Amino acid sequence: MTERDPQILDELENDLRAEGVRITRQRMAILSALAGSTDHPTAEELLSRAREQDPSVSLATVYRTLSILVEGGTVLRNEFEGTGARFELADKPHHDHLIDLDTGDVIEFSSRRIEKLQEEIAEELGYDIVYHRLELYGRVKKKP
Repeated sequence: MTERDPQILDELENDLRAEGVRITRQRMAILSALAGSTDHPTAEELLSRAREQDPSVSLATVYRTLSILVEGGTVLRNEFEGTGARFELADKPHHDHLIDLDTGDVIEFSSRRIEKLQEEIAEELGYDIVYHRLELYGRVKKKP
C-alpha cells in the first residue's frame, strides 16, 4: 500500500454518497485502503489494511462497500483463476494481467504489440473491439 491519494479518496467517498450510503469511520478506513492500493487486494487484504486505521471494521462491511463500488463501476472485481476475487480501481489506464501461479501475484502490463495484434484480428474477422481482457498465467522461469 502506498500513500493515499486524496483525490481518489474523495471520488470513492462521493461515489458511495451518490448511492445513498452513509459514510462511517469504518467505510472511510476501507476507502482509504483502496485509495492507497497499488496491487490487486482481496477483500480480506483490504480488511487487514482498513483495520490498521480502524480495528472495528468488519469483513461484512468490506464486502458491502466493495459491492456498491463494483456495481457503480468505480472498482473492478477481477476473478483470476486460482486467486479468488481481487479488486482494483476502475479508472486506471487500460492494462492486462499476468498471474503468477505459484504466488498468486498479479502483475499489470501493457503492450502496444498485443493491442495492435488484437485490433488486426478483430478487423480481419469484421469486428470493432468494444472491450477486452487479457490474462496470462505463468511461473517464473527456473535458471539453468
